[in-house]
Amino acid sequence: MHKINRLACLSLALSGLTANAQQSAGYTNELADFNHAVSLYQEEQYLAAQILFNKVKQSQLVSHKEIEADCVYYIANCAIRLDQAGAEDKIDEFVKNYPTSSKQNQAYVEVTDYFFMKGEFAKALHYASKVKDESISGDKRLDKFNFEKGYSYFFMKNRSEAKKYLEKVNQNGEWGEQATYYLGYIAYDTDNFDDAKKLFGKVESKTEYKEKMGYYQADMSFKTGNFQKAIEEGLVQINKSTPEEKSELSKIIGESYFNLKEYDKALPYLLDYKGKNEKWSNTDFYQLGYAYYKSNDYNSAIEQFNKIIDGDNGIAQNAYYHLGESYLHTHKKTQALNAFKNASEMRFDANIQQDAFLNYAKLSYDIGNPYQSAPVVLSAFIEKYPSSPYKEEMESLLIDSYITSKNFKEALVLLEKNKSGTNRLAYQKVTFFRGQELFAEGVYEEALKLFDKSLLEKQDLKYTARANYWKAETLFALNRFSDAVKFYELYKNSAEAKETPEYKNLNYNLAYAYFKLKDYPEAAKHFQNYTQTNPKDVNRRVDAYLRLGDCNFVTGKYWPAMEAYNKVIESNTSDVEYARFQKAISYGFVDRHQRKIEDLTLFVKDYPKSNLADDAQYEIGITYVVVGNTSKALAAFDTLLKVHPSSSFKARAILRQGLIYYNGNKSSEALDKFKKVVADYPGSSEAIEAVQNAKLVYMDTGKMDEYATWVKGLSFVEVTDTELDRDTYESAEKQYVQNNTDAAIAGYKKYLQNFPNGSKALQAHFYLGQMYFAAKDYSNAEKHYNSVAQENKNDFTEIALARLAEIYLKEKNTEKALVVLKRLENEAVQEQNKVFSGSNIMKIYYEQNDYANALKYAERILQMSKADAKVKNDAQIIIARTAFKNGEIEKAKKAYADILKSAKGELAAEALYYDAYFKNKESKFEASNESVQKIAKDYSAYKYYGAKGLIVMAKNFYALQDSYQATYILDNVIKNFSEYNDVVTEAQKELDFIKKEEAKRNSSISQ
Repeated sequence: MHKINRLACLSLALSGLTANAQQSAGYTNELADFNHAVSLYQEEQYLAAQILFNKVKQSQLVSHKEIEADCVYYIANCAIRLDQAGAEDKIDEFVKNYPTSSKQNQAYVEVTDYFFMKGEFAKALHYASKVKDESISGDKRLDKFNFEKGYSYFFMKNRSEAKKYLEKVNQNGEWGEQATYYLGYIAYDTDNFDDAKKLFGKVESKTEYKEKMGYYQADMSFKTGNFQKAIEEGLVQINKSTPEEKSELSKIIGESYFNLKEYDKALPYLLDYKGKNEKWSNTDFYQLGYAYYKSNDYNSAIEQFNKIIDGDNGIAQNAYYHLGESYLHTHKKTQALNAFKNASEMRFDANIQQDAFLNYAKLSYDIGNPYQSAPVVLSAFIEKYPSSPYKEEMESLLIDSYITSKNFKEALVLLEKNKSGTNRLAYQKVTFFRGQELFAEGVYEEALKLFDKSLLEKQDLKYTARANYWKAETLFALNRFSDAVKFYELYKNSAEAKETPEYKNLNYNLAYAYFKLKDYPEAAKHFQNYTQTNPKDVNRRVDAYLRLGDCNFVTGKYWPAMEAYNKVIESNTSDVEYARFQKAISYGFVDRHQRKIEDLTLFVKDYPKSNLADDAQYEIGITYVVVGNTSKALAAFDTLLKVHPSSSFKARAILRQGLIYYNGNKSSEALDKFKKVVADYPGSSEAIEAVQNAKLVYMDTGKMDEYATWVKGLSFVEVTDTELDRDTYESAEKQYVQNNTDAAIAGYKKYLQNFPNGSKALQAHFYLGQMYFAAKDYSNAEKHYNSVAQENKNDFTEIALARLAEIYLKEKNTEKALVVLKRLENEAVQEQNKVFSGSNIMKIYYEQNDYANALKYAERILQMSKADAKVKNDAQIIIARTAFKNGEIEKAKKAYADILKSAKGELAAEALYYDAYFKNKESKFEASNESVQKIAKDYSAYKYYGAKGLIVMAKNFYALQDSYQATYILDNVIKNFSEYNDVVTEAQKELDFIKKEEAKRNSSISQ
């Protein structure tokens, strides 16, 4: 826009003032001072003039009111021009105090002109609004006033008032051309292009307007849809323009070519556009991106389209759709999914919306979807577009997606609602896979229900076979071993079994089921069959040999047992310790007593801290008794008592020493040993036997009176009720063996009521605990297990402690659980109980934020060969989480990497999230995105890690300069995962940061 020629305006104003001054001078020629003051005013010596006017006003010479009014008028005008405080008030006071002065209207006109010439248009308007137009004399002066008032309104962006006053200016007068030009601009600015062209046409020949109007004419041609003419006019004007106008003309030319679909010609001009205030809008990015798209330059198209943020109009929908297309052309499916999702959610163009939805659904099936499961998306498309020509294809994908999405929980919900014939195969598979998930989580009862549902379908017989296998596994986990055998056999007898991945472990698992049923011949047969398949799983192969040895041992086949134990010993695994012990014991049963002693002696030497060391030492003593070497037997038992003071064999060892002394006719020493057993282990079976043996000593020595006195002081001995004690217990035991649980419970309770300190009280408490535990009556089970655990270490201690720990863990009583677990850890002989105690101690410490102890136990578990993959994964996750919290990033990274090798379900999702996290920190942005996408595809059921992964993905995309992907993903996290406050907060923080940065270059972004 051209500036007003202020010099011209000023000269006009001054000439008017000169005329007025001359008239005033003519009015009172006798007032020389007044005339002198007027001369000073005209020479712009306003301070000197003001002083002199004040002197005249205050002198006695001012006898005429008009002279006084003129003085006040000039004093106020001088104040205005000198920028004195209260100057504006002086003008208003003049008008108020001298209402009849001929200079009243002129005063406002003069002040209007003064402020106009200074460019203070708001002040000019303030005084112009007080002028009475009809009082201005002379057309020229009126034109000037109207122009100044009209332009001031124009400057203040009041177009309607500006137009009203500019139209009053004589088009042929001194101010006419400028008025015409600005009237033309107002018409142009209000899109009244016909009037604008007419008005501009009147002044286009004038040099001072010609250059500026070249831009306006090109713009008007563009806005009226005459793109070819806009290009022609723009090309003529572009090299004559200022940098700012050149940028705008480049936009006009480029967009005109764009609208004419000449995209290759549009590109260079669109690129030359600098934006408004150095910012582009979403529309600008769209046009450049689309031009690149039509030129098949998809990477450049992406670079522009992905700068379109917060778009919510038809242009944005079109841009996001073509952004998706560009991503597909460059094989970026994850990014394409987001772009198509966005376009499908916008309703400006129904065709684009439908096609975008189609692509979004197909990609959800192909690569997974972090926001919704693929079946949900596919179902939504079919429901929304039932007449789509792609309906059949989408229905086929839907059926398959129930399996490929691996979000079996959500898929099951959908399938339960729609069990049509076409979905029955999917239903069979989904119930099967969901059952596997629940089995892995330890939710066995629910898993069992799902395997039963899968078995009802029989669409794919291979999955029917597999469901039988996993039902057997579940029944085994529920301690229903007979039922487990039944379903293992059903699986085994199916024609499809050999084609399934489970088949390789069938004999092993079936053998264990028979082993739990104490059907050792059948168990041995299947363990043997398993070892003959040369399994690659070393741990299972060694374990199978170990249990094969045990089965043969129990059934008296000692040489075959030793052959099996030898296989274990050759493996050089942690099971060697147990195998060596069992092999040594076996020698005793084949009359190789000396070899037994040698092997056990070597065992004690090699494994002094073994939980079996006290067993071995006891057996050495027993074997020396068998071979008649009583001195060495006594020495062996002494070693046991000294080295293993808390051994469960302690009472037996002392009892054996007593018997050795008794058989050696050392009555006194024998009696001492028997009494020690009674004193130290009252109520135990050893104590009962010791009392009976002591009775023989007293009888031999003829001191039955002493025996009677001694035995009366023993509360646990009811001598006259011995047979009743035995009969009562055996009656209850018979019911237990026959699985008559209610009768067995009643029998054992009756026994304990009648014989609370009976010889079988320990066993009664243990079996009551077992039955109550199986019935989930944990309160009663706890009471009886505690009775067993409070006794000295015995054959039932380990199982009782394990069960107590289970009860306390179920009840979340971590304080009691920790005490029992630590005791179990120290006393357990069975490796699985050590694994059980260690893993749960680890978890408790972790939950209590005792990371040092949690870490110690986790590392210990990783060294346990009997720990299964799930337990080891639990240990690894503790190590990973603890290391991460402690800032040990490399350690955490390694632990999570190890977890990924075997983890399933939520652990795998967590490990993948951290894999993505670490890769982001290492600037491996694309690799990080692959890990996040894997969560979406394979672990979509675990939404927390999916949501956290999306934030990492957004950071990756922003680092890769894809602002659209970053902001769109974060927007969707905020909308779709409100249940995770920490995730939403982080997403919002990241989104605010990105938008703040992007707003620096994109004017369409609101903050």
